[in-house]
Amino acid sequence: MSSESGTDTRLTGQLLVAMPGMADPRFVRSVVYLCVHSAEGAMGLIVNKRLENVSFAEIAGQVGIEPDGIRAEVAVHYGGPVETGRGFVLHSTDCVDDTSLVIDERFALTATVEMLRTIAAGSGPGQRMLALGYAGWSAGQLDAEIQANGWLTVPADPAIVFDADDETKWERALRAIGIDPSLLSVQTGRA
Repeated sequence: MSSESGTDTRLTGQLLVAMPGMADPRFVRSVVYLCVHSAEGAMGLIVNKRLENVSFAEIAGQVGIEPDGIRAEVAVHYGGPVETGRGFVLHSTDCVDDTSLVIDERFALTATVEMLRTIAAGSGPGQRMLALGYAGWSAGQLDAEIQANGWLTVPADPAIVFDADDETKWERALRAIGIDPSLLSVQTGRA
């Protein structure tokens, strides 16, 4: 599954949608935006699990941004089980800097305090979501999980990724590829 350069980036910029039989409770009904997929592994952010007990103001305060300087409110999401104290901003490409990972023409990833300052000041990217932690897979692990029917891949849609309605993202992602979620079975089998 590798290209001649030794990397397989075919899933970078895609959504991973957890199948109903997902065994790992951290990923049940998850929608993951895949930021990187290569021969070395994969990294993504869960985009549909909001952290209700953490506010943008709290995170901003922890990195030295004064509360009275916050002009924007941003929902904080559970990005995944790896490095849960680290923040990531997945955003549109209308505001990038030298540290941003530009994934494609619609999505970029930045993990700097400066990006948080820009957002707090009421400017920055037009579309954004803040996540604490990320989902990570070692070399070949994600491919094996996909083959074992743990995940479906779906073309990423900014309307799904950045929308505030986290409760319906899983269903909408499945419907985007013509799958009625009510018809999916938890059971897997072999013919």
